[in-house]
Amino acid sequence: MAIVLIVEDDEDVRALVVHRLKQAGHDVLVEADGEAGLAAARQSVPDLVILDWMMPRRNGLEVCFELRADEAFANTRILMLTAKAQEQDIERALSAGADDYVVKPFSSRELIARATALLSR
Repeated sequence: MAIVLIVEDDEDVRALVVHRLKQAGHDVLVEADGEAGLAAARQSVPDLVILDWMMPRRNGLEVCFELRADEAFANTRILMLTAKAQEQDIERALSAGADDYVVKPFSSRELIARATALLSR
């Protein structure tokens, strides 16, 4: 199936998302901060990146901007998965190049459905 990179600093959220994506048949890569996430993305060029916003070393919005500025990621989908729920936060993320936005707490079923929809584009 697809290569999915999860960049999330919360261990419990990471474990849940990894489990559900693997159940769906995807190859999953995991990093716990933005800087490591960028390095992993450059190495693997994933089909989908699931990004938390608030992380150490580089936040998800910065990672999103950087990925969108690199032509190598033109076909990579980005889904923000974050507790930031204000309308202006969603607008900022979409303006930065995110393809979708899911607010924590979230339904893992909804997350997988959105990831599947993004991957089918």
